[in-house]
Amino acid sequence: MNIFRILGDISHLLAIIILLIKIQRSKSCAGISGKSQILFALVFTTRYLDLFTNFISIYNTVMKVIFLLCAYITVYMIYGKFRKTFDSENDSFRLEFLLVPVTGLSFLENHSFTPLEILWTFSIYLESVAILPQLFMISKTGEAETITTHYLFFLGLYRALYIANWIWRYHTEKFYDQIAVVSGVVQTIFYCDFFYLYVTK
Repeated sequence: MNIFRILGDISHLLAIIILLIKIQRSKSCAGISGKSQILFALVFTTRYLDLFTNFISIYNTVMKVIFLLCAYITVYMIYGKFRKTFDSENDSFRLEFLLVPVTGLSFLENHSFTPLEILWTFSIYLESVAILPQLFMISKTGEAETITTHYLFFLGLYRALYIANWIWRYHTEKFYDQIAVVSGVVQTIFYCDFFYLYVTK
């Protein structure tokens, strides 16, 4: 653990809380991509299967449970509680364009060919592209609510802080995970255009 990792986790959690508060207060899912939220729920589900097999720390376990719960609550709000406000017409990104190549890549390029490791790798690759339906939706409608942009900002900040975390870990521990680092850089690139708009507007 280091300051970049902790701040990254806080930023990630803050992004999800901002989104949940936005939905609950406005009683609306307008401007939010349900498809991106399904992908994030899938990311956390496949990544945190080790909850049942590998205890690292109380902090690690609590954060995993919180992220899982928040992801499924968000999906429920979009497709259940507030489904009448969900803009399915503009949330039209085809998920198979992401899921098929990510699944194939996770079988081809992983640390070890075991079910848990393949699912973990799948989650890393999927997270790097999971925001694309949301960004596609914003580009299609040409607008985003302030709260939605704050959500995206903190998601992007989380990823940028994790890159700093990897640099720090390499510097201090000589630890380097090529799959996580390359995927994280790809994900950050997707946020760059959004960051520019966020800062200028």
